[in-house]
Amino acid sequence: MIAYRKWKNGWPKAVFKLGLLQFYETNRQNLHKIAPARLGDADSTSCAASSHDTAGAVLGQFREIAVLKKGYKQLVDEAFAQIKTYSVAEALTKLDQAGVQFIDVRDVRELEREGVIPGAFHAPRGMIEFWVDPDSPYFRPVFEDNKEFILFCAAGWRSALTTKTLQDMGLERVAHIEGGFGAWKAAGAPVQEKEVKKIV
Repeated sequence: MIAYRKWKNGWPKAVFKLGLLQFYETNRQNLHKIAPARLGDADSTSCAASSHDTAGAVLGQFREIAVLKKGYKQLVDEAFAQIKTYSVAEALTKLDQAGVQFIDVRDVRELEREGVIPGAFHAPRGMIEFWVDPDSPYFRPVFEDNKEFILFCAAGWRSALTTKTLQDMGLERVAHIEGGFGAWKAAGAPVQEKEVKKIV
C-alpha cells in the first residue's frame, strides 16, 4: 500500500493507505467534484469501466509520502519523560557555578540573530554526538570534564531530544532548560550578543 497526500488546492489534506483502484472506488464522488476536467461528465458506470486510467490520472496530482511510525511530538514527549528539566529560575542559579557548563545547540544563525547566554558553549545539534564521543575525530575537550551539562535550544524541543541522546550515550549529568532560550530571554535572564570573529 502507498500513502498519498494531495498537494494542490481543493482536496482535504488527508492520507490514504489505499491501492490505486481502491482509492478511486472509495472516493469516486469526491473525485468528480475536484477534478471535472480530468474525469469529464461520464456517469458512474463508465467511470468504473475506466477506473484504472482515471485513478492513475487523479493520483498524478498527488505526491507519495512516508507513513511515520512516530511523529516529532511523540519523540519529544518521550524525551521529556526520561530527562531532567530545569526551569529558567533553576537554571539561572547554576549559571556561574563551577562544575556546570551550559550548552547551546541552536544553529549559529540563531545565535547571531537572538544573542547568547554568557559562558555557554556552542555545540550545534547536528554535530554534538561527534563532539561528545572521545573516539570521534571531531571530539571537543569541553565534554571530557566531569561537569553537569545543561542544554538549551530556542524552545526546548531540540534540547530535549539532544539531552536524551547524550543520556543514551552515557552522560549522566545532563539536563535541559524548559522553554529554551526564548523562555530565558523572556524572563530577563542574562543575554549578550554573539561575538563575531574578525578575519585578519
